[in-house]
Amino acid sequence: MKILFLGDVAGSPGRAAVARHVPGLRRQYDLDCVIANGENAAAGKGITAETAQDLFNAGVDVITLGDHTFDQKGVEDLIAAHPRIIRPANYPAGTIGRGHTTFTTPHGQRVAVLNLMGRVFMRGSLDCPFQASKVLMETYRLGETCDALIVDIHAEATSEKACIGHFWDGKASLVVGTHTHIPTRDTRVQPGGTAFQTDAGMCGDYTSSLGMSYASVLPNFLAAGRLKFTPADGEASLCGVLIETGGNGLATKVEAIVQGPLAQ
Repeated sequence: MKILFLGDVAGSPGRAAVARHVPGLRRQYDLDCVIANGENAAAGKGITAETAQDLFNAGVDVITLGDHTFDQKGVEDLIAAHPRIIRPANYPAGTIGRGHTTFTTPHGQRVAVLNLMGRVFMRGSLDCPFQASKVLMETYRLGETCDALIVDIHAEATSEKACIGHFWDGKASLVVGTHTHIPTRDTRVQPGGTAFQTDAGMCGDYTSSLGMSYASVLPNFLAAGRLKFTPADGEASLCGVLIETGGNGLATKVEAIVQGPLAQ
């Protein structure tokens, strides 16, 4: 099976990059499933029904979220109703939405997608992602309950992401980090057969501060206060991770994918 995971989609430039590149990537690699982190899809903060539909229309099958999950008005109804939009599974019990889902490909293959969020340097009240992983490991087992298993670890600290990757090694097809928006060069298959990359990068305008315009972000570093960030509006690059799995659901190949200006 061939699966593409896309890093944080940042604003309208990011959505445009997904729409521009994903159809061609689906054809080029004969992809079975495309997953994207959409927590910055709506003007850089959160997701709406309209921005989610933009991603689905572009060829994304499952959308994961993160610390901006609840930033947009009406998102509770969206994630409660839509089985292919998931928020971090380690939000406290009773939180609206779901933290994992299974997408069935046109060929009948079951792709489980799990969303976790780190706790180091992250805002909000979160349960432990490692303890949440233990529970999820009982539900999702490669070759039994699913044919491939993708874990999005939305976290700030690279050490925490690396430990989540190790924790799932041999039990997931891919563990990939999101949130920091910068694609890392540590793409690899771990000893147990689980592919890993610390951060997939973002789908957004890289002439920016993580997808936000320099003009709106820089004053926050120059003086005290908290000014509103606005998305950068230049041409966006698409960044992600492509894996190929074997019959046991573990990774046989992994590579970083970059399209657009950043690839030059």
